[in-house]
Amino acid sequence: MRIDIYTHFFPPRYFEKLQTLVDPARMTPWFKNPPLRLLDERLKLVDHFPDYQQVLANSMPPLEVLGGPEVTPELARLVNDGFAEICERYPDHFPAFIAALPMNNPEAAVVEIDRAVTQLGARGVQIFSNVNGRPLDEPDFFPIFERMAAHDLPIWLHPVRTADWSDYPALERSQYAAFFTFGWPYETSLAMTHLVFAGLFEKLPAIKIITHHMGAMIPFFEGRVGVGFDEFTENMTDPVLAAALEGLTKPPSDYYKMFYADTAMFGAAAGTRCGVDYFGPGKTLFGSDAPFGYGIPSVANTIRIVEELDISEAERTDIFEGNARRLLRL
Repeated sequence: MRIDIYTHFFPPRYFEKLQTLVDPARMTPWFKNPPLRLLDERLKLVDHFPDYQQVLANSMPPLEVLGGPEVTPELARLVNDGFAEICERYPDHFPAFIAALPMNNPEAAVVEIDRAVTQLGARGVQIFSNVNGRPLDEPDFFPIFERMAAHDLPIWLHPVRTADWSDYPALERSQYAAFFTFGWPYETSLAMTHLVFAGLFEKLPAIKIITHHMGAMIPFFEGRVGVGFDEFTENMTDPVLAAALEGLTKPPSDYYKMFYADTAMFGAAAGTRCGVDYFGPGKTLFGSDAPFGYGIPSVANTIRIVEELDISEAERTDIFEGNARRLLRL
């Protein structure tokens, strides 16, 4: 079995609500992707591949950009109830879902974690790399990580950045889609860095965080978060960094390897090999980002790349399903 641990879908009732919250002019990308919003089309996508299942997650935009803290808890319940119904109805297609959280209401997010996991059967939660511009290492968000560690279930970390985040101070907006193509990997890497230096793995050594798109920039920049970073910190004048390092018992580079990563690389074989070499087959999970990346071709290419990796068959089985069964307790 190949368990695709990171795929996006809009439950029907939530999608109806979403259309009332978002400018219709911005809905075009979602309407052009039927398997993102139509269950029959999604079932066809899954059925296209033998021995293939998908774990469902909400798609962009994050709930916290759709309304204030008084609104998002109900949106989270709408998403998670919808996913639970789909998984119950089609368990052979969708063995699990990961819960959406109202991250601009951390107290409600903790409540929703417990509800989604214990009552609906969620096998983890999805959070984004920042919460309306707030970094994830702010103290308000720590109870969310703490509760997921207590449930012993993983967190899926998804990047978020818009064209409003300009490429340069002199520009009002990002240009050439750089905010997405290069800004998203930076966002994931930045979120990972804040969690590392905030001492998250010191406080919660058993926490499990799956980073989208194969750990983003981290595997490729292994030297910079290793030897290169060490050289910089030896001559640093940053008091915030100095204080953070005092709270760590290991070199920073060791903590980056405590994250997990998925194979959602849109068919990039070299990047996949780099990520598997960095995190290891035991911390790599098969994920395609379906139905993005043109749906069926993206899934097919991701499967092919994993099948062509120079690893043992046991390690390949771990990537395709073993690691998912272990982390999600399937």
